[in-house]
Amino acid sequence: MNKKSGRGRKFVIAAVGLVIMLFLLLMALLDFIVDYQWFEEVGYTSVFMAGIINKFRIGIPVFALVTVFLYLYFMNMKRDFYRKSRLIESNQDRKRYGKIILVLSLVLSLFISSMVVGSLWLDILKYINSFDFNVADPIFSKDVGFYIFKLPLLNQLISLLVFVAVVLLVATAIFYGVMISLKTPEMGRMQQDQEGGFQRRSLFSKEMLHLAVRQVAAVGFVIFVILALKFYLARYGLLFSPAGAVYGAGYTDMVVRSRVYMLQAAAGALSAVLILYAAYSAKYKTALYGPVLLVAISILGNLAALGVQNYVVEPNEYAKELPYIKNNIAFTQKAYGLDKIEEREFAAAETLTIEDILANKPIIDNIRINDYRPALQAYNQLQGIRPYYRFNDIDIDRYRINGDYTQVFLSARELSLEQMEEAQSWVNKYLRYTHGYGAVLSPVNTVTPQGQPQLLVRDIPPVTDTDLEITRPEIYFGELTNDYIITNTKAAEFDYPLGDDNIDAFYQGTAGIRMNPLNKLIFAIYNGSSRILFSGDITSDSRIHLNRNIITRVNKIAPYFSYDPDPYLVIHEGRLFWIIDGYTHDTNYPYSRPISGGVNYIRNSFKVVIDAYNGTTDYYLVDEEDPLVRTFDKIFPGLFKPFDRMPEGLKEHIRYPETLFDIQAEVFRDYHMENPQVFYNREDSWSIALEQYGGETLEMDSSYQVMKLPGEEDVEYVLSIPYTPINKNNMVAFLVARNDGDKYGEMIIYKLPKNKLVYGPMQIETRISQDTEIARQLSLWDQRGSQVIRGNLLIIPIEDSLLYVEPMFMQASNQDSLPEMRRVIVAYADTIVMEETLAEALTAIFGKGVPGTAPPEEPDKTEPPDRMDEPPDGIGGSLEQLVELANELFEKAQQASRNGDWAKYGEYLAELEQVLNSMQQQVNR
Repeated sequence: MNKKSGRGRKFVIAAVGLVIMLFLLLMALLDFIVDYQWFEEVGYTSVFMAGIINKFRIGIPVFALVTVFLYLYFMNMKRDFYRKSRLIESNQDRKRYGKIILVLSLVLSLFISSMVVGSLWLDILKYINSFDFNVADPIFSKDVGFYIFKLPLLNQLISLLVFVAVVLLVATAIFYGVMISLKTPEMGRMQQDQEGGFQRRSLFSKEMLHLAVRQVAAVGFVIFVILALKFYLARYGLLFSPAGAVYGAGYTDMVVRSRVYMLQAAAGALSAVLILYAAYSAKYKTALYGPVLLVAISILGNLAALGVQNYVVEPNEYAKELPYIKNNIAFTQKAYGLDKIEEREFAAAETLTIEDILANKPIIDNIRINDYRPALQAYNQLQGIRPYYRFNDIDIDRYRINGDYTQVFLSARELSLEQMEEAQSWVNKYLRYTHGYGAVLSPVNTVTPQGQPQLLVRDIPPVTDTDLEITRPEIYFGELTNDYIITNTKAAEFDYPLGDDNIDAFYQGTAGIRMNPLNKLIFAIYNGSSRILFSGDITSDSRIHLNRNIITRVNKIAPYFSYDPDPYLVIHEGRLFWIIDGYTHDTNYPYSRPISGGVNYIRNSFKVVIDAYNGTTDYYLVDEEDPLVRTFDKIFPGLFKPFDRMPEGLKEHIRYPETLFDIQAEVFRDYHMENPQVFYNREDSWSIALEQYGGETLEMDSSYQVMKLPGEEDVEYVLSIPYTPINKNNMVAFLVARNDGDKYGEMIIYKLPKNKLVYGPMQIETRISQDTEIARQLSLWDQRGSQVIRGNLLIIPIEDSLLYVEPMFMQASNQDSLPEMRRVIVAYADTIVMEETLAEALTAIFGKGVPGTAPPEEPDKTEPPDRMDEPPDGIGGSLEQLVELANELFEKAQQASRNGDWAKYGEYLAELEQVLNSMQQQVNR
């Protein structure tokens, strides 16, 4: 009985131990299992496995070689120790010390190989798979690819080898210390047995000391050889020197520092030879000659560099640095793609006529009188519809709407439960409220009578006044989708609100990982939620969706790149897609001036397209000339698709990324100067133009606009920024990047005449502020308790002239009020006008005939008049009539809410606000 009981207890203990071991193994493999299933779901298993397989391909040989080297190194030390100590190694000691050395070698090798795999695996693959840039540096005639792909790995390997050599040095010292400590008693016993006495001979003999010194010297030899290589490679690092007149190697670097590095490399090699000579000849002082020489060369080299810089270069800096300034200009332009910018002249004439305005109607029709900041507020208040919906930002794009090329604002209506604290249950968060719904689109050039964006696509379900439709409006993957969700559960998903009811639905897409019983356990542990394991709503047909945030998603698939922080939404064939710009960049382009973070080379090499419903993620290669992206394409086959495989409807919406354009525009402020003398003196440095916005003076943002470039036949979508001279406000140039068709990526700098004044944005802003009539009206509106917001100033080239347009917004002082576009200011030549519409402003300058200048229809009696008109303010009538009208408008607003007509709902609320203002005025009287 007791035996059976004992066997039972042993079985239970063994079973528990097995379960614990399996659990620990599962935890260790958990991330791998989850990642593998997720990469399999998104179709990038080959990319995921390529990283793992290549790490093993590198790590296993490194581990094996280092293990063998360390084992032989320590075994050789042991044999030498026994030979010199005249001790006899017993079989027991041989086995015991052999195992200890093997374990020590394995541990150290594992540590070293882990360092190599963890930090160098990708650099090794880039070295092996690299492509040339076909651009040679002007100093050493090395291809730029050497500095991008090879030099960083060589420098890291040298640092790693120095670390390993130091570890060996310490291990060698410890080895001899331990062996002497362990074997001294044994030596004492041997001495007693042989001589019949109790004398104890120490192992610290002269011969043993020589052995230890030689072993340490061998490691020292390796260290000095590595240092010699490090000094030799340091010459190439001079091409990234910030010490001269420009970034990159300068006169002092090449005349002094380059030679100092060569002398230090020679001194390092000499030190390696001397340390071995000193160890084997017992002339230990000789070992100091090399390090002393190294220190002397370093000190004298620094003094020489200081002297040459102060007494040779600075008295005649430009002449000495001239070839290096040329190098800096040429290589910075290449690194940022500035060498491809085409230069054109722009007359900036003042010859526009009404005929020119009429002939350029597509430009006029796309002048942006809306601003994305007020538009975002309007979208959230008028189209948010429920507290859990949120528009994250405004995207700017162009569409063919009813046959017309139209610039628009567009934003996705995403789901965000942050504002609903009472709804933060597990079921609501992960099973029921799973997706956003639809998008809002408005043209940039029109507003409603209330001064709000005219919504062409709006409401839930999506309503459109155009041929642009959304048939799959659900947004499961977006900018705000930060949590995992589980779909196809027994609990229906909330789809969208309809009046007082909610419409439910089930996910019908292809995304997600199926929740079989094992996966329920895996994801319950992975997400730290037992509800996943025990919820009765989750079945084997349910699917879990991970990494739904689109920026997180692309970084998970390919973390080797940088991604634009501003994805933009595209409507294509009734579906919603996100496009994210991807960048390759590096910090090792010779002679190129770095920006923040040390980056001195950047390309927008690929675009990522993500289906908002299915999460399908496709990487499209758009710059096949970039050696960096070609190298990654070779390392991770299957990651990129050719650009010609992108659907044509999506190609029509790709745009030159604002992030890259802003970097190029910033660098181009100085690097448009190709004359070295002008560049050296900064005679023609530019600044990004300034403007006034929200009461502040700010650098202008680059802006997407529809315009017809001088010399071109048709309008196109461009990104532009104006320049002024440094510390001046007149405009000298404007830079544009083209976005459409075969012209995508082309950049043009339009230089303005230097022999006449061309008004810059800040000068126009000043003229607006100083205009007597405009200043009077702005002051009047401010006194009436409303804030006047001056929108972005736009500079529009028409023919060979420039037109300046600035929308004017007004916002009431109450908390929930919306900015309303109420006036448009147009400046041309020496004329500035402010009118209610763009057409009226153009008519005031150029005369009658501008389309859209017909007088507006008489508003309905319940419609609020323009709040920017002068008194009488608000709506007339007695107090009793106003109360009755307020009740009527409130009922209409409630009815519109129940019907889901949110555009009408917003209009009625705006009218109600006017009525209440009029009532308040009468009470105050």
